[in-house]
Amino acid sequence: MNTQKWMSSQFFSFFLTWGIFLPYWAGWMVYTKGISVSEASLIMSLGLVARGLSTLFAFPYFSEKVSSKTLLNITGIGTIIALLCYIPANSFTSLLVVTVFLHIFFPTLMPALDSVASILVQHKQLQHYGRSRQWGSIGFVSIGIILTVFTDKFGDEIIFWALLLGMVGFVFLGLMKAPTILTVRPQIDRSNKVSLLSLFKIKHFGLVLVIVVLLQAAHATYYNYGYIFLQDIHAPVYLIGVIINIAVIAEIIFFAIADKHFNKFSVGTLLAIAALGSSIRWIVVFAFPNVIVFSIAQILHACSFAMGHYAFMKYLIQHMPHAQIPKAQGMYSAFALSWSTAVFTVFGGYLYEIEPRYAFIGMVVCSIPSMLIALVYRKLERKKEVAISA
Repeated sequence: MNTQKWMSSQFFSFFLTWGIFLPYWAGWMVYTKGISVSEASLIMSLGLVARGLSTLFAFPYFSEKVSSKTLLNITGIGTIIALLCYIPANSFTSLLVVTVFLHIFFPTLMPALDSVASILVQHKQLQHYGRSRQWGSIGFVSIGIILTVFTDKFGDEIIFWALLLGMVGFVFLGLMKAPTILTVRPQIDRSNKVSLLSLFKIKHFGLVLVIVVLLQAAHATYYNYGYIFLQDIHAPVYLIGVIINIAVIAEIIFFAIADKHFNKFSVGTLLAIAALGSSIRWIVVFAFPNVIVFSIAQILHACSFAMGHYAFMKYLIQHMPHAQIPKAQGMYSAFALSWSTAVFTVFGGYLYEIEPRYAFIGMVVCSIPSMLIALVYRKLERKKEVAISA
């Protein structure tokens, strides 16, 4: 198996499981464990706090101690153990403890895989990041469609067993032969060891991080309450998975064409477009709370998530030294994909219980500032280009 196919299979198998966890897990706890929406909101938020700590500190630390392949395998096995702990958990407290435990392992696989892809691109072993990443989106959307059929027939209990089975498949796939560079323990120069704070010495890293933190935080309501919201606006149960996965289909199309059609766009331009698309998305869902409009707005996921993520990966590949990529990915995962999302999950949950639509319009407090800062960064990029050409 060549490197491009290996990376594609890794993305596919992980996002197959992520496509179960992200849209359905809060709903699974509400409908099968009998907790309230606000309790599920608090549990998932505290889980995101644990996820942030794990990806910010534990992931970069162990990235220096073991090979990338070993780290992926250990994290996968830890996820399976955490999932098994859900079986006896039925109270709020026990579900909270198990969810925190799960978030130490499971979400860490995302920055781990992106770090692997970045390293392979820098070493010219992976030609197209977008083409491999699109297989992650294909895995995400395919399981959503399949799971919809099974939940309609067997109920929400099937969500847990599907996730457990998917993780077993991911660990099994991890036993396959990986590119040699990923099987070697990294050689770290202790005299030149870099800290997390040293990342901010890289030009504009702090500014780009703020943009993507706000951009990804704006998805908090959608990720945690989109499944419940679709039921509230009377979407047919058998279509909910299809509607959710319209967003991922748009994401797949973007990643498939990104390397060819968006590679020449600057990072600042990509981030500004992503934030504009995000703002339009949440305004439309708020203004027109019906199934058809929600489904159409899902197309904007190609901007709000996929383009923003692609822009950050492009920034890392262009500006980040190899040794600092795991730290940068850990910081991105902690602040953009974990802690900011945790804060706005609680905020969104509070608004949702007042009026479900408010939870979506509330997300523009992230997306609009993100767009304004991205325009500032884009201006700085242009100044640099003019200075270089002069």
